Amino acid sequence: MNNRLLFAAVAALIFIGACDDSEKDPIPKNFTITNLRVDDRVNQVVYTDVPVNPVISITFSEPIDRESAASAISLIRNTVSAPTSFSFSNQDSTVIVMAGEGLEYWSAYNLRISPELESIAGNLFGSTHLVTLRTGIDTTDKFPRIPNDSLLTAVQKQTFKFFWDFGHPTSGMARERNTSGDLVTTGGTGFGLMAIIVGIERNFITRTEGLNRLDKILAFLETADRFHGVWPHWINGVTGKVIPFSTNDNGADLVETSFLAQGLLTFRQYMDGSNTQEKGLIDRINALLTAIEWNWFTKNENVLYWHWSPDKAWIMNHKIVGYNEALITYVMAASSLTDTIDPAVYYQGWANNGGIKNGRKFYEITLPLGYDYGGPLFFAHYSFLGLDPRTLEDTYANYWTQNVNHTLINHAYVVDNPKNFAGYSEDSWGLTASDNRNGYAAHSPSNDLGYISPTAALSSFPYTPEQSTKALHFFYYKLGDKLWGEYGFRDAYSISELWVADSYLAIDQGPIIIMIENHRTGLLWNLFMSAPEVQSGLTKLGFTF
Repeated sequence: MNNRLLFAAVAALIFIGACDDSEKDPIPKNFTITNLRVDDRVNQVVYTDVPVNPVISITFSEPIDRESAASAISLIRNTVSAPTSFSFSNQDSTVIVMAGEGLEYWSAYNLRISPELESIAGNLFGSTHLVTLRTGIDTTDKFPRIPNDSLLTAVQKQTFKFFWDFGHPTSGMARERNTSGDLVTTGGTGFGLMAIIVGIERNFITRTEGLNRLDKILAFLETADRFHGVWPHWINGVTGKVIPFSTNDNGADLVETSFLAQGLLTFRQYMDGSNTQEKGLIDRINALLTAIEWNWFTKNENVLYWHWSPDKAWIMNHKIVGYNEALITYVMAASSLTDTIDPAVYYQGWANNGGIKNGRKFYEITLPLGYDYGGPLFFAHYSFLGLDPRTLEDTYANYWTQNVNHTLINHAYVVDNPKNFAGYSEDSWGLTASDNRNGYAAHSPSNDLGYISPTAALSSFPYTPEQSTKALHFFYYKLGDKLWGEYGFRDAYSISELWVADSYLAIDQGPIIIMIENHRTGLLWNLFMSAPEVQSGLTKLGFTF
């Protein structure tokens, strides 16, 4: 009897316990996203070049409570939620999000899924999930269409304003960039001098105005810091004193000086020696050029050295070895009437006994010289602002072939876009040294960070007129509301990052003006190559031209 009573009591307790458990709420578990699609792309943290009316499809591991979805899923731009609408499929496991009024072009949105999202079963989403959507560009024209010739003139004229309106008021020199204050640049001023010639010829300024600016620049250069006749990279535009480019680079910069010398010599050839005023300017240019001790920078070796410091001497120890932007340095050194170099300095130093040769194919295009894929495009610009590559040849290369093929490889790489950067195309191309979001870099196929520099394609007009015209139309008509500014095209942009530089750099603006002019008329090439000492120097180094 007692055993039967005990069994009954235990059974009753088990029954009551079972009833209590069934009445308790189950503990919610987390559910997850199994697939997040924006149009045809799936499961990315950042979606770039998103259209303004994207279809956003989010599939969860279980059906979703529709009411919670409306408050827990949002598209946010600058802390403001965009109007959205929702639809459901896959038995409510998939939520389709639509931007009610469309997204803004060139904008970043966060797709936010908050923990308040619930499933039909009452389970919780768990933690906030964020995905970034960056929309693409508005492809409508931003400016009226004009003839190509008029557009080229407009680009040259607007870009010229950097050197004319923004030239340093005391020295007349080119500022390094639009935020440089009194810091002026030697090489950029060489480019600016050549741009002034274009300005005169295109009637942006009068000849008298151009010669007066040259006079101001010469007066400054005659008293500014020089070291064995060589100017520093950066100079204070008021005092003429060196501004160190880096800790040990506080003296002579031979490459920057060669860019300046190229500009001075071109301007000398432009002037009329029978005119008294212009003859005086010619004589002053000759005095500055003959004071450059080119051969001193060999250190009695068969190579030129880039830097020398008055207190650190040769500590930089940077040999100028090709192939890069400094071919003009060796040409100017060989062309010197007073301090020339021997041909062996070119062959053993610059050409590295033939080490500058490449000869491999990239995108089925043969590259005669230099780094694989050619390096940044300024290699095809800086030395060739005056030095005419059209018929230039030496034992190592035909330089027209070199520059054309280098540019075509750069273009082909961007079109191929192996890193899948948004905005790269046949119209949006050109990798060279320029600003980027994090500073300044020499962008190239081997150092591709996602930034297009307008100077790359525009300064390549002589080499790739068709591709450069497409780029010009894209920069001006499609991106003009963001890229076109006070001094022409801004320095760089990234569609992937929705970023446009607010900067203009002398060494990027100058080649645009000059190389477009060389494409149109050959003006600067013809002037520089007319100098007798240049012809002698090239002949000495074994060039035909």
